[in-house]
Amino acid sequence: MAIFRCVSDKVVSLGTRANAARAAGEATYNGSCAAGEDAAAHASPLKPYAVLMLRRNHYETAFEAYLRAASVPYVAVNEQRRSESPWGSLKSVDFVVTPADARMLLVDVKGRQFPSGRTHKQYWRNWTTWDDLRSLARWQDRFGPGALAVLGFVYEVTGDRSPLAAGQLFEFRDRRYAMLAAPVADYVRFARTLSPKWQTVSMPTARFREAARPFAELLPAGPGPAAAATPALGTAAVGN
Repeated sequence: MAIFRCVSDKVVSLGTRANAARAAGEATYNGSCAAGEDAAAHASPLKPYAVLMLRRNHYETAFEAYLRAASVPYVAVNEQRRSESPWGSLKSVDFVVTPADARMLLVDVKGRQFPSGRTHKQYWRNWTTWDDLRSLARWQDRFGPGALAVLGFVYEVTGDRSPLAAGQLFEFRDRRYAMLAAPVADYVRFARTLSPKWQTVSMPTARFREAARPFAELLPAGPGPAAAATPALGTAAVGN
């Protein structure tokens, strides 16, 4: 599975990391090409930049826009393709994020509303599947000690409460998002089965709030994505 080789030294080398990225799924672009430019037309050195690829839902699109706004190199992976491995079929990650001077982040994006539900509003919904967790754990092993597998929870803030302070929200296409990261190793420790039939799991709210942190904390220090003026929001209390 080929990756376009329009890449800066800070993104993914054409050696070990590129091979691992290829194994993680077919990537359409990685962090170097300006919008509308052809990957083959570039020569090194290149600035770390990435192109928005077509995503299946607005959560993934918003997360990709967030990475671009933060000027963080990344590889966007075709998550519809699974990879065969000695451990069986593995789900591909959504993004391989490579911040400068930081660990490589293997991100599986999980989009949720905050709150969800119409009659009984639920906050901090964080369910996923055992397949997601197993695959992410295997990819972290495959990429090595320099990688960190995380569930990237992208919450669309739809009410007057928010997982993050108003200044930490990311506005995109008339929606407000809170970007959080939960390391898979922490999630697995406290995961509880929701549905044996569907193999879904979740973390207790209090545990999840301890494990999850603003995604920006995993990125290099800097101004970060610019957010438009946002009305003051309250921090959601612990509870479902």
